[in-house]
Formats: sequence, structure tokens, C-alpha cells
Amino acid sequence: MNSESLSITKRVRFVELNARALRALADGDLAGGSAEAGVVLDEHFVGDRARAIFGYRADQLAKDPSVAPWTVRAAVSEPDGVVVGDAGFHGPPDEAGMVEVGYTVVPGYRRRGYARAMLRELLVRAAAEPGVRTVRATIRSDNAASLATIAGFGFTRVGEQGNERDGLSIVFEVPVDAIQAISRRRR
Repeated sequence: MNSESLSITKRVRFVELNARALRALADGDLAGGSAEAGVVLDEHFVGDRARAIFGYRADQLAKDPSVAPWTVRAAVSEPDGVVVGDAGFHGPPDEAGMVEVGYTVVPGYRRRGYARAMLRELLVRAAAEPGVRTVRATIRSDNAASLATIAGFGFTRVGEQGNERDGLSIVFEVPVDAIQAISRRRR
């Protein structure tokens, strides 16, 4: 069995990280964030980058609680119940029906197919929403693993963006009808 066939068999479910969990994690309180989420979160969830992201998402929820269904979740491997990362959308669909995905795998679980499993679940969720027409993924040009993760999901390169802090990122999009076609072929 090669690594590609292993990645197809991975399954994840998402567990909500509510505003209290996100705030605890942003503050570096792993125990509090885990208790609020109802799952044991990894140290990765209180690393510097994660704390900044979770703080931003907690502020986002404080300003507009209606975005809760679209924000970050803990990704739990099934059937073993281990938290292997986090994933979600940057927010609800915009006026054009676009949502942007984001996902991170806990370092100890990388290269095992979990990113593809997370992305697959995010795409299924997006395709099921009537207001979503397009899914976007923005990936740093030097992130070979994430670039490989989106392969096979129908994404097309639509542009680039960059800044001094993050460098060059490539913007990819896939229309919902392409997601639905891919999902039908994989059944």
C-alpha cells in the first residue's frame, strides 16, 4: 500500500472551538482550551502561530457570533479520537459566494493523509451550502506539502499575492460544481 492509498483511508471529524476555547488557546491555556472543546488538544494549539490565529478568530466571533459555523475546528482522527490538527474557513461566504479554507496538521501527524482528509471534509461542507459557489486556498509558494495536498481536488491557480512577512502565496480556486463532480467519482 503506497502513501496515496493510505491518505484516502484517513477520516476526520471536526470539533467546534467556541469563542471561550479560542480565547483560552490564544492566552496559552491548553488545559482550558481542551476542557472547553471537550477533546485533548496538542501543544501545537498553543504555539506562537496558533495563538495568534486563535486570538484573531476569537475576536472575529466576539464581533459577529454568526460566523461560528465557518470558523476553525479541531480535527479529530476517526476512529481513534486523536486530535491531529485544525481546519476551517476564514469566514462565511462573501457576496460572490467564495469561502477560503485553512488547515494545519499537528507536526507529529504530518505526511499521513490527514491534511487531505481535512480538506476533503471542508470541501464537502462548502459544496453542501447553497450560498457557496467557489472555494479558495491560498498557499505559500514554498509550502510543497500543502501544494501537494490540494492536487486532485480540482483547484486551479488564479493568482498570487505576497507581503514582506509571509512572502509569495499562490491563490487557487475550485468551483462548487467541480467539487460535487469529484465527490461523485470517489464514491
